[in-house]
Amino acid sequence: MSNEQNSVVENPWRRLREFTDARIGLGRAGVSLPTKELLEFQLAHARARDAVHLPLDLDATSAALAGLKLEWAAAPICLHSRAEDRMTYLQRPDLGRRINDASRELLKAQHGQLAAEYDLAIVVADGLSSCAVTENLVPFLQALNEKLSTDSASDWRIAPITLVTQGRVAVGDEVGELLNARCVMLLVGERPGLSSPDSLGLYLTWNPSVGLTDASRNCISNIRPAGLSYSEAARRAFYLLSEAKRLKLSGVNLKDRTQDDVVETIASSKNFLIS
Repeated sequence: MSNEQNSVVENPWRRLREFTDARIGLGRAGVSLPTKELLEFQLAHARARDAVHLPLDLDATSAALAGLKLEWAAAPICLHSRAEDRMTYLQRPDLGRRINDASRELLKAQHGQLAAEYDLAIVVADGLSSCAVTENLVPFLQALNEKLSTDSASDWRIAPITLVTQGRVAVGDEVGELLNARCVMLLVGERPGLSSPDSLGLYLTWNPSVGLTDASRNCISNIRPAGLSYSEAARRAFYLLSEAKRLKLSGVNLKDRTQDDVVETIASSKNFLIS
């Protein structure tokens, strides 16, 4: 072991690795990577591939949501996109953006028994990483519910939560439209990286309808313990929800000001070139 360790040339940047999950300062063994680093890379690659192909356990997810003891999460509505299987989903992104006919009819039947209009519909899709949903969905919703329940400005009317198998981002627009929701929040497993196979993404759209583009959505990415914390993600999401509800818009016209260090005045927002 000592001979093997001595054969590895350390990289002076290695100490920076404690600040990032990126693969930097790996060192070298001859002209190649050290065996340990190569094996860790192969393991990360395998985890990323597994995250893409692992199916979402609907029963376990439904049970976890029921454990939240929230009326809108107690009995999730399970839907399916137009992509019949995982291979079709990966080869035909367009089919993952719409729910199939059976799901559409189910949602119409369910909505007939529900209220006429909601402030918010929360849609969960497996996306490209079901483990991101499994690991991060419940703790994030707990943090978000704390924000929503303390909002004294209004009473949020939330539609029953929906789970979409083989779903992509745009599928939330169709579900939100069918539920007659003024705003839809889609939670989806993001494309796995070699250091983040469990990243959950959030997409928020005001007045959802089929055919909208990404310009109509606001995004919060990398929600997970090693990324954006649940409490911070919930804080940003609640801000966007509140502003979308107040201004009745989302996307490029709705800016996330939660990171601003100073309060801007109306005068400072003017263009000095034409003032």
